[in-house]
Amino acid sequence: MDKTLRDPASAVAGIADGMVVMIGGFGGSGAPIELIHALIDRFLATGHPRDLTVVNNNAGNGHVGLAALIEAGMVRKLICSFPRSADPVVFTERYLAGQIELELVPQGTLAERIRAGGAGIPAFYTPTSFGTDLAAGKPVEVFEGRSYVRERWLKADYALVKAHLGDRLGNLTYRMAARNFNPLMCMAAATTIVQVSRIVEPGGIDPEAVITPGIFVQGVVEVPDPAQEEVLNRANARYPEVAE
Repeated sequence: MDKTLRDPASAVAGIADGMVVMIGGFGGSGAPIELIHALIDRFLATGHPRDLTVVNNNAGNGHVGLAALIEAGMVRKLICSFPRSADPVVFTERYLAGQIELELVPQGTLAERIRAGGAGIPAFYTPTSFGTDLAAGKPVEVFEGRSYVRERWLKADYALVKAHLGDRLGNLTYRMAARNFNPLMCMAAATTIVQVSRIVEPGGIDPEAVITPGIFVQGVVEVPDPAQEEVLNRANARYPEVAE
């Protein structure tokens, strides 16, 4: 029952070529930077994993976190809501060069597709995107005089998530807005790996405060002083560091 892992490197060791990986966060809020960078380290050392499909709210910023994952050439397809965020230069360059695929999903639809995946609901209907290019080829039905587009669930092989506190059984709390997509992704992935600022003993989190129950978590790794994407970008950081 003890789900603690030694370090970020061992936490991401099971991610294989071609897998679907959900990465939590809304911009930098709740983004598991250390887990992403550990995955990049593994790729640079072994050439794997590659050809990943990544599900995230945006397309990364600067040259750290998700943007660094894309820059390393590990991502074949991105499923997201906001590919044009603060500084998405890495994704933009690769997309225009035909080096990465994009599936654009309205934000609420993205959240509901992930939630449906975790709840075992294979499809649902939404009026969002009706009459636009995003609805092209999708089934449409009319309910009470309004047209609705059928959307399919989203599930993943792995979810990489950032939380605030976790216990050894995988129960989690989140810090303020860092909750965002993370709890939904925990439910929608076959394997969920979480970095937390502190691991406590079972009972160390008030049961009323648990947001994600441990049943949805397969591994927890402690990262006491996690990096923040916006802070790294203000410092013009790159990952991995480029030698002068």
